[in-house]
Amino acid sequence: MSLDAPRLDPQQTTGLTDMSPAAFRAAAHAAADLIADYLEGVEAYAILPPVEPGSIAPLFAAHAPEGPEPIEAILADVVRLVLPNATHWQHPGFFAYFSTSASGPGILGEMLTAALGQNPMLWRTSPVGTELEGVVVRWLREALGLPDDVSGLLTDTASTSTLIAIAASREAAGLDASARGLAARDGLGAPRVYASAEAHSSIEKACMTLGLGRAALVKVPTNEHYELEPDALAALIAADRAAGRTPICIVATVGTTSSTSVDPVAAVADVAAREGLWLHVDAAYAGVTALLPDRRGPFDGWERADTIVVNPHKWLFTPLDASLLLSRRMDQLRAAFSLVPEYLRTLDRVNPVVDYNEYQPQLGRRMRALKLWMQLRWFGLEGLRRRIAHHLAMAAQFAAWVDADPDWERLAPVPFGTVCFRYRPAALAGREDAPDVQAHLDELNTRLMDAVNRTGEVFLSHTRLAERFTIRVAIGNLRTEPRHVERAWELLRAEAAALNRAGAAKPA
Repeated sequence: MSLDAPRLDPQQTTGLTDMSPAAFRAAAHAAADLIADYLEGVEAYAILPPVEPGSIAPLFAAHAPEGPEPIEAILADVVRLVLPNATHWQHPGFFAYFSTSASGPGILGEMLTAALGQNPMLWRTSPVGTELEGVVVRWLREALGLPDDVSGLLTDTASTSTLIAIAASREAAGLDASARGLAARDGLGAPRVYASAEAHSSIEKACMTLGLGRAALVKVPTNEHYELEPDALAALIAADRAAGRTPICIVATVGTTSSTSVDPVAAVADVAAREGLWLHVDAAYAGVTALLPDRRGPFDGWERADTIVVNPHKWLFTPLDASLLLSRRMDQLRAAFSLVPEYLRTLDRVNPVVDYNEYQPQLGRRMRALKLWMQLRWFGLEGLRRRIAHHLAMAAQFAAWVDADPDWERLAPVPFGTVCFRYRPAALAGREDAPDVQAHLDELNTRLMDAVNRTGEVFLSHTRLAERFTIRVAIGNLRTEPRHVERAWELLRAEAAALNRAGAAKPA
């Protein structure tokens, strides 16, 4: 071994504890440099790596190493093997799904969270983790313009937050499922949960997980803007009651996953109040826009909800994972999940404590509050509002380009930062509903999106709206600038022109 070759830490060769503080300091500096270099040069990567399923695992050793390896070699393999084969969510051209971009202060918060190793399942297992979570929840609740009677907690994702909300609705409806199970509901009919036909799949999955079954979910029809119809909701509830079923919960969505449509929350809240049903508002994607007081119109009525979910790890630039579950009825959340064996009881404190494990399925919990606290302080609410408003403006500009071009068609309103559209050559205008033209447009846009994604410069995803293949551009990445949005539009038009020249733009 040469004198300049990496050396092993003595703890690796003969030690019985962790790497030494000196070795950690040097490795941490190297890792921080790697992270900073990656964020600085992320645009150089193709967002989607040019690989096929099964091609990456063979690049790694087939078996764990018997002996230790120097940190320099490990970090070098991160650069060599991990970075080129990752989907680059941090890339400013990432317009697929809903962006999950991690801010610098959030990344630092994750590093400190890992170092502290807190588990705020009980107050005593992390006093600061528990109480800082309450502080951060209060800060966010106030920033979103919600009333003082709303409290909450941090979970991992909206899927878990929604599951908790629907579990609480079971208890509030008197099913007593947490104690007796669903099989012992004396005189109660089959439970029902109501959500828009455009609602997220996590609602159906929650019904599956909670033992309600997929049949419990009633999908309410929507209007031409993909918004839930309150009259149809009321009629479905009445029909279920007449049939001896037991309605328990309504889910209203502000920012659906496909089109980002907005259910009329105030009207839905009226139905929920009249029927005595739990109201859960899914604002996982769009909720952060309520930080802007002049953009709170779509949220009118959400203050009447029993539970609300907003995901800071989407449009608030927080590293995965961080979901905010807010509720006016924390007692019902606790009734759904509280189980305190003797070994978890706190007996040595006079003041009452909050043990967050009693409000969720999991016992162990990550300390998610620290990174949010650091972000909120580093950006300030004003800085977060400025960035969200910037994304909203870029989305409005992209929508205007689509609307102004006769060869393109916008397929949904743009209440937030996502534009739904497709390539529809002007020559086909008016013929879209013909089966052969509809099939052709679906194939054409599939090919178009694939061609654009293969450039590696941008990443787009799709959905189906009114049975039409729909391309989505979701603008919410912290690093996205106007030039990246302009480049996405240039690539779309260029690839559409190439398909047209090849004759693909005409139906067979």
